[in-house]
Amino acid sequence: MSTNPKRFVPHEVTREVADRAVLVGVDRGRSDGWSVSDDLEELGRLADTAGAVVVGTVTQRLDRPNPRTFIGKGKAEEIADLVRESDATLVVFDDDLSPSQQSNIETLIPEIKVLDRTALILDIFALHAKSREGRLQVELAQMEYLLPRLRGLWRHFGQAAAASGGSLGIGTRGPGETQLETDRRLARQRIQDLRRELQHVASNRDTQRRERARSGVFRVALVGYTNAGKSTLLNALTDAGVLVEDRLFATLDATTRRLELPEGREITLTDTVGFINKLPHGLVEAFKSTLDEVREAELLLHVVDASHSLARAQIAAVNEVLGEIQAADRPQVLVFNKCDLISNDELDRMRAASPNALFVSGATGQGLEGLLDRIAVEASRAEETVEVLVPYTRGELVRLAHERARIITEEHTAEGTHLIFTASPGVAAQFAGLVVLKADVIDD
Repeated sequence: MSTNPKRFVPHEVTREVADRAVLVGVDRGRSDGWSVSDDLEELGRLADTAGAVVVGTVTQRLDRPNPRTFIGKGKAEEIADLVRESDATLVVFDDDLSPSQQSNIETLIPEIKVLDRTALILDIFALHAKSREGRLQVELAQMEYLLPRLRGLWRHFGQAAAASGGSLGIGTRGPGETQLETDRRLARQRIQDLRRELQHVASNRDTQRRERARSGVFRVALVGYTNAGKSTLLNALTDAGVLVEDRLFATLDATTRRLELPEGREITLTDTVGFINKLPHGLVEAFKSTLDEVREAELLLHVVDASHSLARAQIAAVNEVLGEIQAADRPQVLVFNKCDLISNDELDRMRAASPNALFVSGATGQGLEGLLDRIAVEASRAEETVEVLVPYTRGELVRLAHERARIITEEHTAEGTHLIFTASPGVAAQFAGLVVLKADVIDD
């Protein structure tokens, strides 16, 4: 596909020289706890994760974005001056730009790459996607982002040609229009191909999930804001060996590990992609199959960076995404992580504000025993108490009860093994036909 190399290109993940970035934020008087300086600080971390060096920031107070250039013309000229003074190679807007806004800004600031928040996050995802499914998901989101921008790409190409002495019509009419339609068809075809491939990969993941559901193993998912320490917790609890970095979106692919609770019960614990404020909707859609792990979990551990100044705002941002993926109704336990980084007085204040939350440190192990105990309590809430007589010819069911249930009594009789145990509905269902008594659900 022919595009201007100065514009966004799928999977542009290698850079010989680090980009020098100017960040642009608009203050619209938000009331959700995030200030424009907070937004730009996070955007700066995203830029750093993508490999850029931040050399300047620009802010503007607007009630509503300018429909042509998002920011005012005077502010655009200020950005152009800062770009020249700082020798910047990249301008990143903290908000999403329409294709026409991006094209108009590039006209005002020629020869400089202009990205919005979504394009920057997509670039980071392309950089960090390791699995086949992750790479497909990222490419799909990139292609869907790029498709409506193709006309602007061709217009920008034509302007560049005119500036270098070529005809303004080359690439903008006649053959250019034909090439534009060709590119659109190629993009749409690639999107269809990616969706088909993802459906195939997702069907395999669905099969794995169904097998775990049939096994009756209690399923727990770690969710939370990016860089809250979910991977550190997974490693501390299961020795998973998952990559841990102090960068946003260091882990994209869902990782599931088995974990044995102190009482002997085995569960699965899944680490999922971190959420972020203003997470692009296209990414939520592209990562739908991965996020099924969250939707189908029986318990969510909502991990929060206790040391972050915007911890409460981050909780709200995560809950918003959970609502968007229809997972807001999942049982949830709030887990404040990185408690080794805050003072005892601050920890006491947080305990008073969130009496039902847990306070841990994946790095030091603080509070992990209490976390395991809480998981065990939550896993017991939906269990059934079952009394069965298992014939000696069905020894595999006795093993299943020991592996997947909590044994209350066990007695060997002439007819078989007499068991009373508590188990999840999935495990209990595998003893159908052998049930002597099925008691009420236990509520701890």
